[in-house]
Amino acid sequence: MNTDILEFVSIVIGAIAEKLGLQVTDVFRRLKSSGILYSYIIPSYDVLHTFSLPYVVDDVVEFMNKKGVL
Repeated sequence: MNTDILEFVSIVIGAIAEKLGLQVTDVFRRLKSSGILYSYIIPSYDVLHTFSLPYVVDDVVEFMNKKGVL
């Protein structure tokens, strides 16, 4: 994983935590354990990073809800 992807993932996780009122570590754990981090966010970086942060956050939160992570 290069630094651009790492920075993107960190920003997205922080923004999700802020939106949901959760700790960053909790959001990271949920994304990792559900597979969303390594099967969606990281592989989709090339597309996701072109969208606004609020769009990406809403998209990932919706996915988290569908997977029963929230």
